[in-house]
Amino acid sequence: MWINNAYAQFGGGGADSGISSIVMMVGMFAVMYFIMIRPQMKRQKELKAMLEAVGKGDEVTTTSGLMGKIVELNEPYVTVELAPNLQVKMQKNAIAAVLPKDTLKSI
Repeated sequence: MWINNAYAQFGGGGADSGISSIVMMVGMFAVMYFIMIRPQMKRQKELKAMLEAVGKGDEVTTTSGLMGKIVELNEPYVTVELAPNLQVKMQKNAIAAVLPKDTLKSI
């Protein structure tokens, strides 16, 4: 009753504030795309290409940190020789990286 209503300094908005908020939302999405989404898609493409190129005799490391040589390659599975007479069958997606040739001999 004795208190006056408080109003914003620049008014209640209008067409300009609606357009600027849309531009800001588009800008934020563009930044998120270039910072987060695009690099992740690039990593997925590189991983897919690496898994398709892997072959028998390649030395690999798995996601769990095991290192070995591929001795058998079936489509969803690979058999990796971790040590002489120790072979493990695992999913092909468990391969994290292909190592350079003769890496296991130096270890």
